[in-house]
Amino acid sequence: MTATDPALTALAQGWCALSLLHGRIEAHIERALQAGHELSVREYSLLDVLSRQHDGEGGHLQMKQVADAVVLSQSATTRLVTRLEDRGLLTRYLCPTDRRGIYTDVTDAGRTLLEAARPTNEAALREALDEAARNPELASLVKAVETLGVPA
Repeated sequence: MTATDPALTALAQGWCALSLLHGRIEAHIERALQAGHELSVREYSLLDVLSRQHDGEGGHLQMKQVADAVVLSQSATTRLVTRLEDRGLLTRYLCPTDRRGIYTDVTDAGRTLLEAARPTNEAALREALDEAARNPELASLVKAVETLGVPA
């Protein structure tokens, strides 16, 4: 295949469309979360991921797992955790079985904010997808997103 190969061109165009869709959705949700709850998309995602932890085997996530879940580097995730901890939305504590491990958990204030922000996030996502679906270049991607996770 060469750089001018039609298959590569189509692949690049598909990637650009996917990137455009992602950017539009994230920007729309960011504006809504900032306006309504003073949360960024990353902060919301972190609170959401950490709120799904549970007690018991494998219930608490290591920082690398959290970083992977919110699609950030470990250092960026640590900085984000620190910011939310400073706001009283998260707390850190030592792992009871491995003193080298540090876990992060959502505080009651963090859970309250997350629950208040969840409908805003969902509505903004729906609005962004509806808007993107009106663009012929993005409509098929929107349909694909809408069918992800839906049982056959």
